[in-house]
Amino acid sequence: MTKIKHIIPILAMIFILAACTNTNLVDTNDAIAENNWTYAQTAKASFEIKDVNQLYQVYFKLRHTADYRYSNLFVVVHLKGDSLQKSTRYQFKLAKADGEWLGKGSGDIFTYNFPLLKDYRFAKPGKYQISIEQNMRDNPLTGISDVGITIKNKE
Repeated sequence: MTKIKHIIPILAMIFILAACTNTNLVDTNDAIAENNWTYAQTAKASFEIKDVNQLYQVYFKLRHTADYRYSNLFVVVHLKGDSLQKSTRYQFKLAKADGEWLGKGSGDIFTYNFPLLKDYRFAKPGKYQISIEQNMRDNPLTGISDVGITIKNKE
C-alpha cells in the first residue's frame, strides 16, 4: 500500500508534464518601435518541415493600442520554401461598426491571434520562410505595438 502512495504522485507529475508539451514550431513576437509599423518592418520566421504528413496551423499575432485609427488591417503574407513561393493579402477586422475593439483588451492594448493557414500540409520537407508586412496606406502605421507569427502542429 505504501508503494502505491509513492507511485501515484509520480505518475500524476508525469501526466502533467506530458500535457504541457509545446507544439509550436515557431512562436515569434516583435515589438514595434514607438508603435509605428513601417513597410520595411516585417514579421519574419524561418522553420524546417520534416514531416509532410503533419498538418500545421499558422497564425498572425497582433497587438495594437487604442490610438489605432482603423477598424481593419491589411497585411501581405509571403511564404517561401522549396519550390514554393506564395503571397497572399489578408484583411482582418479589428473593431465592430460602433468602434468597439474585438481583441482581448488589457488597458489600452488589444491582442489578436488571426488564423492564416488552417490544416495546412507542406508539399515537401525542407526549410521555409514566412514574412508578414503591413499593407495599409499609412507608412508608418500608428498604433501597432507588436506583431508575431505562430506555427504549430495540429494536435
